[in-house]
Amino acid sequence: MSEHLIDRPRLDIGAIALAEMLVPCAPLAPTLDFFVARLGFRVETIFPAEEPHTASLSGHGLRLRLAPGDGDAGIIRLACETPEAVEGRTLTAPNGTRIELVETDAPVDIPQVKPEFVITRRTDGPGEGVGRAGMIYRDLIPSRLGGRYIASHIALPEGGPVADWVHFHKIRFQLIFCRRGSARLVYEDQGPPFIMSAGDCVLQPPRIRHRVLESSPGFEVVEVGCPALHETLADHHMDLPTPQIRADRDFSGQRFVHHKAAETPWVADAATGFEQRDTGLANASGGIVDARVLRPGARDGFEPVVNAAEFLFGFLLDGSASLERSGSYALDAADAFVIPQNEAWALRDCSPEALVLLVRSPGE
Repeated sequence: MSEHLIDRPRLDIGAIALAEMLVPCAPLAPTLDFFVARLGFRVETIFPAEEPHTASLSGHGLRLRLAPGDGDAGIIRLACETPEAVEGRTLTAPNGTRIELVETDAPVDIPQVKPEFVITRRTDGPGEGVGRAGMIYRDLIPSRLGGRYIASHIALPEGGPVADWVHFHKIRFQLIFCRRGSARLVYEDQGPPFIMSAGDCVLQPPRIRHRVLESSPGFEVVEVGCPALHETLADHHMDLPTPQIRADRDFSGQRFVHHKAAETPWVADAATGFEQRDTGLANASGGIVDARVLRPGARDGFEPVVNAAEFLFGFLLDGSASLERSGSYALDAADAFVIPQNEAWALRDCSPEALVLLVRSPGE
């Protein structure tokens, strides 16, 4: 999903011909030599000829203007293949500008999990906030379990076109489950835009380009991902849909999945005796994450089972239930919970219409 757009008119200043970052420096010569000779920038403009004090440089996707003046000399981040070749991965220009060297495509940082029993109720917070593309976010795991996992309840109350663009995420896994309403989405190599309806689920493999086009009023999803802090990157060069369809394309060992609830039968769940609808995410993700929906069927509860997974997240989609884990906790629709590994838990007193989304990740 894209970053939130502020509802303000664009400045009426005509076409912008050039954008430069002003970098104060005096004298010019040593700083110019640093950027050109050491960092590989090239001179675009320099003046006056007899005793230069101002120069415009370009390089590495950046335009700089070195000019006399006071003020913060700034920090420039350069993505490169071997940042470790420079001690401390930092250089300082003669004018004080700090150059931070970072990896061109750094691997995803996945923190160690910090197990915690969590219950997040719709009625007592945490509070909702406006997030990306005007979406209303509710954090379902405030501690993020040490930064390893994130879960959000996301709503678009108004519906209509979504202010989104083609983008992708640097993640270990990410899934989106539709609780209410519908949305029109499009994904790289997966054909034309399609409708995700209530009960449907998608697995977004790492780096797959995608875009949310529009939603119905009252659209709600539950989004679960790892790690909690991850980058969203725009791809302004790709148009979606792509001309080719590669439904089985491998994205870092995972495949895209659009689970359609209306086409998936309910079957018995051996562990709980409830009925389950499997989303197929376990197979498509190479076992990294599994998601399924449970309903009580002819029962109203099950005996305690031990959670063997590093991460077990539950979200009550509808109805009510009682969660048992060293005590009893009443759950209503839109409440969420996390059960630590090797702990026993159970659901009791489930209402007939109860539906529970369960997401598991075994860990490393």
